[in-house]
Amino acid sequence: MMRLVLLLALLPVLGLAQEYPSKPVRMVVGFPPGGGTDVVARVIAPRLSEFLGQPVVIDNRPGATGTVAAGMVAKSPPDGYTIMMGHVSVNAIAASLFSNLSYDVNKDFAPIAIAASVPHFVVVHPSVPVSTLKELISFLKAGKYTFPSAGNGSMPHLAGELFKSLAGVELLHVPYKGSGQSMQDLLGGQHLVAFDTLAASAPHVRSGKLRALAVSTVSRLPAFPDIPTAQEAGVPGYVVTTWYGVFAPAGTPEAIVNRLHADIVKAMQTPDVRAKLEGLGADGTVSRSPEEFAALVRADTARYAKIVKDIGLRID
Repeated sequence: MMRLVLLLALLPVLGLAQEYPSKPVRMVVGFPPGGGTDVVARVIAPRLSEFLGQPVVIDNRPGATGTVAAGMVAKSPPDGYTIMMGHVSVNAIAASLFSNLSYDVNKDFAPIAIAASVPHFVVVHPSVPVSTLKELISFLKAGKYTFPSAGNGSMPHLAGELFKSLAGVELLHVPYKGSGQSMQDLLGGQHLVAFDTLAASAPHVRSGKLRALAVSTVSRLPAFPDIPTAQEAGVPGYVVTTWYGVFAPAGTPEAIVNRLHADIVKAMQTPDVRAKLEGLGADGTVSRSPEEFAALVRADTARYAKIVKDIGLRID
C-alpha cells in the first residue's frame, strides 16, 4: 500500500520530466555577444538543443555587470523555459560587491550544472616593452595606466584589483558593458594591460594581437605550456578562476533541473564541444551534481567576500 502511495505521489513529477520541454528554452546571458559568458553559452547551446529536442535560444541582456539579467531570471516562472548562463561574479561575488542587488545569490536560483572553468591571463598590448611579469610590474610602477574589464564587479575587474594588491601597483579601472567591448579597446591600444579570461583573450594571444605574461592557475596550462603561472612569475597568491554555470529560477521542479543537468553534461562530453572549450583554455570536463554546484556557489560567495573585504572594494 505504501509503495502505491509513493508511486502515485511521483506520477506528476515523472510526467513533468517526460513532457519537458515542449517549446524552445531561453538561455539568458547578462553580457553582450563576444564576452566569455556569451562564448561559452554559444558553444554549448547547439548540442544542448539536440539533446533537449527543442531550440535553446541565446538572449543577451547586458547591464550592471550581468546583475540585470540575473534579477530578471530570478523573477521568471520556475518552469525550465528561462535559464541563464551565469558565472562566479554574478552568482557569487556580486553579493559582497553590491548593496542593492535585486536577487539573493543563494536563495533565488536553482544551480543546474557547471559549464566550464576558465583561468585568466595577464595580457599586454604588443606595444608594451616587456616580456615578463616582473618587467610589467616595473613598467606599471613607472607610469599611470588603466585596465579594462567587463564591468564593475566582473571577474576581470576583481582579477585586476587582486593583481594590484598583490603586485603593489596602481592602475585605474575602466568598466565596460562586457568583455567584447573592453577587449576591442585593449586591442586598439587604449589600454595596455588586462586580466581577462582565456575565453575572451586566448584567440588574440594565439594571433599575436596580445602578449600573455602569466596565467592565474596553480599550474601551467597544457594548451599554453610556455606561459608561466603568476606565482612562478613573481606574484605569489595570484590564483583566479572564473566558472560559468547554468541556473534556473528557484522553485524549478527537481525533475526539470535533473533533466537539464543530464543533457548539459552530455552536451559537454561531445567531442566538438569539449574541443572548443579546451581551445578557450576552459576545463569542460567538470560535471558536478546540482547539489555540488550549489555548495560551490556558497563556498565561493564566502571566499570572495573575504577577498573583496581585504581589498576594500565596494560597488553601490
